[in-house]
Amino acid sequence: MAATSGAVLNGLCSSFLCSGKRSQALLGAKVSPSPAGGARKFAVVAAAASKKSWIPAVKGGGNFIDPEWLDGSLPGDYGFDPLGLGKDPAFLKWYREAELIHGRWAMAAVVGIFVGQAWSGIPWFEAGADPGAIAPFSFGTLLGTQLILMGWVESKRWVDFFNPQSQSVEWATPWSKTAENFANATGEQGYPGGKFFDPLSLAGTIQNGVYVPDFDKLERLKLAEIKHARIAMLAMLIFYFEAGQGKTPLGALGL
Repeated sequence: MAATSGAVLNGLCSSFLCSGKRSQALLGAKVSPSPAGGARKFAVVAAAASKKSWIPAVKGGGNFIDPEWLDGSLPGDYGFDPLGLGKDPAFLKWYREAELIHGRWAMAAVVGIFVGQAWSGIPWFEAGADPGAIAPFSFGTLLGTQLILMGWVESKRWVDFFNPQSQSVEWATPWSKTAENFANATGEQGYPGGKFFDPLSLAGTIQNGVYVPDFDKLERLKLAEIKHARIAMLAMLIFYFEAGQGKTPLGALGL
């Protein structure tokens, strides 16, 4: 019985199923001996959480419905990968990074489009060319500055992706007196936390001047963020179709 329980636990805690911190916690099953009869009996007191499906109440369907390469450890993982893009773990990691970054830009863009048009009355797709738009510099200056600054920031993110925490050094952050402000406080790719990236301490606390991550809060925020990010990307896609017809989001809402 002990050997059987050990085999079950080893299977549950394989690298495939336990790739995420929350999965490791959920699958951290414990065993306890039974005092009755002197016989050593073991019971599994924790089990793996069931995987969620992107098509509720549908069972089966093979890898189209329940891909074997998605174990549910990623935030917002509902098994949606009909093209099999995440079969390679390296590609899966990169696609999640890309989804996260694009989603964050989309959330910022959606807010900017609504606020910008509500403030100026100029459609978002005409704001750059409208003479009434508030712009202290020319379009060429804006484009050049953005290419230089964004190129620098994105190149650092690219390097950090392949060599984590390689950019938290003094020479990589020349305006900061300490590289600690830009270090990865959580140890998780894409979620650096810390005083600079989490100034409101939404996913951690400041103890004796040091940022300490709260991983329970972080997990909840990661799920909330990826859900809002996906909605924002869909919203931007709709905005593009509306712009092709000369419409704006506020106009479509009758505002």
